[in-house]
Amino acid sequence: MTKRDYYEVLGIDRAADGGAVKKAYRQRAYEFHPDRNPGDKSAEEKFKEAAEAYEVLSNPDMRAAYDRFGHEAVRRGAGGGPSPFSGFQNVEDVFSHFSDIFSDMFGFGGFGAGRRRGGRRAGPARGADLRYDVELEFLEAASGVKRELKLEELVACAACGGSRAEPGSAPQTCPRCDGRGQIVHSQGMFMLSTTCPQCRGEGQVIAKPCRTCGGEGHVRQQRKISVDIPAGVDDGVTMRLRGKGSAGERGGPAGDLHVVIHVKAHPEFVRKDYDVHSELAVSFVQAALGHKTSVSTVHGEADVEVPRGSQPGSTIVLRGKGVPHLPQDGGGAGSHVVHVRVEIPEELTPAQEKLMEQLAAEMSVDVHPVKKKAKRGGLRSFLERLRDEIG
Repeated sequence: MTKRDYYEVLGIDRAADGGAVKKAYRQRAYEFHPDRNPGDKSAEEKFKEAAEAYEVLSNPDMRAAYDRFGHEAVRRGAGGGPSPFSGFQNVEDVFSHFSDIFSDMFGFGGFGAGRRRGGRRAGPARGADLRYDVELEFLEAASGVKRELKLEELVACAACGGSRAEPGSAPQTCPRCDGRGQIVHSQGMFMLSTTCPQCRGEGQVIAKPCRTCGGEGHVRQQRKISVDIPAGVDDGVTMRLRGKGSAGERGGPAGDLHVVIHVKAHPEFVRKDYDVHSELAVSFVQAALGHKTSVSTVHGEADVEVPRGSQPGSTIVLRGKGVPHLPQDGGGAGSHVVHVRVEIPEELTPAQEKLMEQLAAEMSVDVHPVKKKAKRGGLRSFLERLRDEIG
C-alpha cells in the first residue's frame, strides 16, 4: 500500500518546527485513539500512521533524510543495515514507544487505562532502548569498519521466567485491591484512584520471591553484537538498530539499540560535509615555477600539480578523493581540497640574498633590505581556522 506523505498525515506545513509537529501528533493521537474508536480498524490504522509520521518528523536526522529522499530514506538504514524505522506493529507498540506523551495527554488512569494496571503494563511490554557510544579514528569513519559491541542489559530471569516468583509457586491476586492495582477513595462528591500500596499497582503479590533474581524478574547479562559501521559516517551520527535493544517483557518486542558515533580529530585532515581539506606547504619558488608532488587522502596517496604562479590560499580540488557518500545520499564520494600554503624563508644565505636582489632588479621591483624583526608569532593555518568554523 502506498504510504501517505508524513506532513499530510499530521496536517502540517513542511516548515513546521518541532513544537508544531508534536502538537499535531497529539491532536491526531487523541482523535484516532482506540479507546475513542472501539472496533474501528480504520481509526486504528490512522493511529499507527500518525505515530509513524511523528517518529520520523520529530527526529532531525530522519526528517532531513525524509525531506530529501522521501519514504525510501526511512525504508533502508545506513550502509544497507537495519532500517532506522520500520513502523509500528500494533497499538500496544505505539503506547509503549510514546508512553511519556500519552501520560502527559491523558494522565494517570486516562485513555488506555484498560491496557495497564497501575503504571505498568498488564500485557506484553516493549524492551528498553539501549545506547552505545563508539569512538572511531578519522580514517575508520571514512572507510567504514566492523565493531563488536559488548552490551549489558536486563533479561528475564531463567529460573522464574520473569514471573518473580520462586519456581513451583505463582504470583497471587492482591487481596487489597482485588487485582485492580488501584484503590478508589471517596472524597466528598469525587472518586479518586491511587496506586495500591500493597502490590504497587501490579495487581499481584509475590508470596515467595524467586531466589535467583531476588524477586525482580530479571538479571543483568552481557552479550556481544557485531555492527557494520558504513563508510562516510560523521561525528555525532546516531545509528538506530531496530530490535537490538533489551528484550521485551511478557513476550513484548525488543527495544532498539542507538549507536552514537564519535570521530577523533585528524592531525592533517579536516572534514566538512563529505569533503576533506588539507594543506600543502610549497616554497615561493615552487609556487612561482609550478611543482609536482603527492598528498595523502583518505583513499591513499594522490598525485597533484601545483600550477605555475599559484598564490597563497589557492586550492587544488581532487574530485572523488573525499569521504564516501552514505547510501541515502547516493553513490560516489566528496572531494579532497588541497589548500596551498606558500612559505617564505625566514633566513637567506648571502648567495641567496644576492640572487633575490638580482631577481628584483630583473623584475624592476624596488627593494630595500632591512634588519629582521623579532618573531611575533605566525599566522594560524587554514586548517585551524576551519576547525574553529566547524566547531
